[in-house]
Amino acid sequence: MDHFLFPDDLIDAQQQWHAAYRALAVPRPRCATELRRRLLLLSVRIHWHPFWSTPAGWSPAARVELRRLAAVDRRTDAA
Repeated sequence: MDHFLFPDDLIDAQQQWHAAYRALAVPRPRCATELRRRLLLLSVRIHWHPFWSTPAGWSPAARVELRRLAAVDRRTDAA
């Protein structure tokens, strides 16, 4: 498995994206419009992050690893 050194702001944005998505996924979420806007903003921030123009970011596995890393950090924080 490849190991990628993601910038902290990219990891933070992915974690925030997951949190907003979970908040929007509950039945009848509060502030749904704001959550959708937040998801859109974070999606753009993640997609256009400068990391993806580096050689390490060219690998399709890097995006999968970022999501996995953000999910692992989230589970660690919850424990």
